[in-house]
Amino acid sequence: MNTTETNATTTAAVATQGAHVGPKTAADTKAASRKKGATKAKKGGKVAVTKKAAAKVTAKASSTKVSGNGRANSKKTAVLDLLRRSDGATLGEIAKATGWQNHSIRGFISGTVGKRMGLKVESSKSASGERTYKIAGK
Repeated sequence: MNTTETNATTTAAVATQGAHVGPKTAADTKAASRKKGATKAKKGGKVAVTKKAAAKVTAKASSTKVSGNGRANSKKTAVLDLLRRSDGATLGEIAKATGWQNHSIRGFISGTVGKRMGLKVESSKSASGERTYKIAGK
């Protein structure tokens, strides 16, 4: 055999050999998923809204004013009832009624009652050093 015949048979043998890959699976045919929080591509002039942006709009809309009563048998209603008493309520009383920790109670009074509901809350300290909260004007 001469070298031309040897090269031809070697080349042919190499050309017929396929790549070493596994069979196609369903995962190979799926399109790539988007990164969390990524905006959708614009189609036909529609504006894409991410989950984060939608949450901001919802939070803004709900933060305007909250009803003064709340649902029956809710912790919010229980706290408001305690604060509406003539002598108000201490942190301990509110914690016992709701099961909340003191920092959660203070945040609720400041954020929900004071800011979102727009109620004036008075705070006073007794001689024993315990803080009492009540809704002003009651």
